[in-house]
Amino acid sequence: MTKRKLTQNQKRRIQDNNMNMLQRHYAKKKKHIEWQEDMLGELQDGLVVTRYSMHADVENSQGKIYRCNLRRTLSSVVVGDHVVWREGNQQLQGISGVIEAVKPRKSEITRPDYYDGLKPIAANIDRIIIVSAVLPALSFNIIDRYLVVCEEANIPAIILLNKVDLLNAEQRREVEEQLKIYQQIGYKTLMISAQTGENLTQLTDLFSQGTSIFVGQSGVGKSSLINQILPEVNAQVGEISDISGLGQHTTTSSRLYHLEQGGCLIDSPGIREFGLWHLTPQQVTKGYREFQYVLGTCKFRDCKHLSDPGCALREAVENGKISQLRFDNYHRLINSLNETKSQRHFGKETTVN
Repeated sequence: MTKRKLTQNQKRRIQDNNMNMLQRHYAKKKKHIEWQEDMLGELQDGLVVTRYSMHADVENSQGKIYRCNLRRTLSSVVVGDHVVWREGNQQLQGISGVIEAVKPRKSEITRPDYYDGLKPIAANIDRIIIVSAVLPALSFNIIDRYLVVCEEANIPAIILLNKVDLLNAEQRREVEEQLKIYQQIGYKTLMISAQTGENLTQLTDLFSQGTSIFVGQSGVGKSSLINQILPEVNAQVGEISDISGLGQHTTTSSRLYHLEQGGCLIDSPGIREFGLWHLTPQQVTKGYREFQYVLGTCKFRDCKHLSDPGCALREAVENGKISQLRFDNYHRLINSLNETKSQRHFGKETTVN
């Protein structure tokens, strides 16, 4: 019997699963620090600025950062969380305090995890900056996936196209026309170059209020942008792999940075695949904001918005009221959702791009 060759996505998924199991194994073996009451100070408010596998860095009201242990009763602690913590009167194994509680979140970004289900990755976000680039490849399908997540989380999104200095005049005009699709349905877009500094001022102006987060595939230039916005951070920049064409992961933990002009920026680890298998088809459909004015007006209640007779959504596409590009991406997403759930049902954990 011939052994079936694994795809690159399957190999990556197996590596990720093995790493998760190893982290759980060592987390169980690592001795938990036991803080006695007389070793801890008064309760105080703090902000989580970095999250590691077992600890978190907490910033106090004076801007000083303490590495803290987490109470076992806490379900999750992520970057951007407002917490209640206590400082220790001495350091234990390099730990300076303990987080006692997490305050209610006004918003959060979650991603599905094969072991832990829906997993929060950042909290109290005011806007999501979706970073794409002309290299390794400009994918509006990936952008639409992120937009569905933004709509589901009810967090405003901005589409940022990086590396535009690599476009010639004709290519630039073509991309500008494609971005108009998103502008017409209410999304702000910005073409930018970390290399030349084009439109960096407009980008930093967006950050001056509240907390923003970068999301995007590896290699789109998130770290290069952070180097431009926060040169003192000197975030590690990854090269594009000559073999895979994918960017190399350069950020190993989520971090929150305070900006000079005001506001905060969270840099999250690069994401190659952003799974949506935890969403229902109805949630995905609601993630397309321009569909909302025609949803519920199809001839049949169970309309699949394909060749169904009396489909109001398809009619809106034919009349130019809804972009054909977005409509096609929607069906690709629904199909990949169904395929992924089917594969999980039969025990095949593969990722559909």
